[in-house]
Amino acid sequence: MAFHPKSITAFLAAAAACNYASAFAPASKSASARQHLTRVNIATGLPNMADMLNLGGGNNNNNSPNNNQEPEEPQRNGALIDLDGIAFSGLQGKALSLTSEDFPDSGTVRKVIPADCFEPETAKSLGYLSVSVVGTALCTAFGFAALPVLDPANILALPFWLAYSVVTGTVAMGLWVLAHECGHGAFSKDKKLQDTVGYVLHSLFLVPYYSWQRSHAVHHRYTNHMELGETHVPEDADADADGKMYESLDVRKSLLDKFGDEKGIQVWGGLQAVLHLIIGWPAYLLIGATGGPDRGMTNHYWPNPLTDPKQPKKELFPGNWKAKVYQSDIGVAFVAASALAWAACNGVPEMMAMYGGPLIVVNAWLVLYTWLQHTDVDVPHFTDEDHNFTRGAFHTIDRPYDKLDPFGAIDFLHHKIGTTHVAHHFDSTIPHYKAQAATDAIIENFPEIYLYEPTPIPEALWRVCKGCAAVEKRGDMYVWNNKDVKQELLQ
Repeated sequence: MAFHPKSITAFLAAAAACNYASAFAPASKSASARQHLTRVNIATGLPNMADMLNLGGGNNNNNSPNNNQEPEEPQRNGALIDLDGIAFSGLQGKALSLTSEDFPDSGTVRKVIPADCFEPETAKSLGYLSVSVVGTALCTAFGFAALPVLDPANILALPFWLAYSVVTGTVAMGLWVLAHECGHGAFSKDKKLQDTVGYVLHSLFLVPYYSWQRSHAVHHRYTNHMELGETHVPEDADADADGKMYESLDVRKSLLDKFGDEKGIQVWGGLQAVLHLIIGWPAYLLIGATGGPDRGMTNHYWPNPLTDPKQPKKELFPGNWKAKVYQSDIGVAFVAASALAWAACNGVPEMMAMYGGPLIVVNAWLVLYTWLQHTDVDVPHFTDEDHNFTRGAFHTIDRPYDKLDPFGAIDFLHHKIGTTHVAHHFDSTIPHYKAQAATDAIIENFPEIYLYEPTPIPEALWRVCKGCAAVEKRGDMYVWNNKDVKQELLQ
């Protein structure tokens, strides 16, 4: 089937819904909605749900002998926020409890991290690179050995090649992580070596090295920023329709109406998973899907904005970066041409089995990490008036990737990118092999603002797929509103 150009554009635009993906369909307001603010305190547990929603109904406060008596005020008051329609992750509302005064300046945080953490060691970095290179090479050699026996063009061989893609892509993700460290300056003090390694590795994954180096630095500077963030910027439910690339509310409502609440939310969650994990990364590179709206539509292979940005001075690739974008394109063009030549000579099935399939898996891992590191049902976003670097960095979430398998092998192969990401977001020059020491220092000194979400990764991903839709502003933060969905359906 041939696609009309407009259909292709619409298909790519749908990817922009990945993270904009949608608010739940509106329903009639309950009697308690919107009129009761609850103080979320770190020093206390989760607020009593009956009290929070003004439901009443007996003595539900196990911490107080008399419900008519005001509970003792904790030493530190948390944020005052309307909790109506906010679901809770394993963080139990911790991120919502934080106020701007809770976050120290970056110098204060830096002082508690051992100085050695900021020093990359070239030999050690090359050692970890060798692990990922050898692992990927062994998988690739096994694949080539299987080609004469299991023809990728034979549909009966599809299960084998799918499994091969999953294993090889999972191992190769380690190469992506190390290329990412090169872009941050965390691989080596030898800049030429660092940029060479990063350029080659990223080009192999069809990622323009300098373009992504720039956009990812912007992502770090504006983490969880509603207007200027890069990747996984949520849809503002209150924004004008003209300011949205995708009308997710209508899609969500139609699914809930058609299939009912339980089935509808499952269909929506499945759609979210496909859009994010399969389409999301190429859509981000090509049209800036889920990037900050104030930068306009962007393309990592073309330095100028595709649409007029609201803030021209915040252009994604300013000044000298434009030339670097074109330099990055050379490596990507070489690899893309090689893949096309491979397909022309040996057939598309073989090229996809050996290269395309593992690449899709690598991309899925990348989106999984970036999505879950900055998104959950009770983790807010901020506008420019309420955002600063430290506040954004400490709204990064560490998760138990070390428990994805019984041996922690995936976390090792991926160089602990998901278990120590808070420290990485505070200072991206910290090499991955020193990030645990930095993380331990942050936990010891700033436990009240450090976010660790303990839900197993598959369950956390499914919750985010279903429950992280559009946001609305409450106080000084933008929160995910799930007031029209039963809380048990988001677990």
